[in-house]
Amino acid sequence: MTEYKKLALAGLMSKAQTDKLEAETSLHILLDHPAGIGDHSTSDLHNNLNEALSQISDAEDRIETLEKHFPDFFTMTTVTAAPF
Repeated sequence: MTEYKKLALAGLMSKAQTDKLEAETSLHILLDHPAGIGDHSTSDLHNNLNEALSQISDAEDRIETLEKHFPDFFTMTTVTAAPF
């Protein structure tokens, strides 16, 4: 595998994992720390919750797709995000 391909795949995985972690953080704040929400209407809150959930799903799909299509690379080079 070329160095460019390795870097590109690592970058794609890193971006997907970062997006997932950011969305999980948003969801955590919205659900567990209502003081951090500020002046939102109920509609805003539900829209923000749905948006964070969609972002998590999208990021997980990208991670799964990368692992499925490039299993040799991602079994050897595991990049993991820290859990809450």
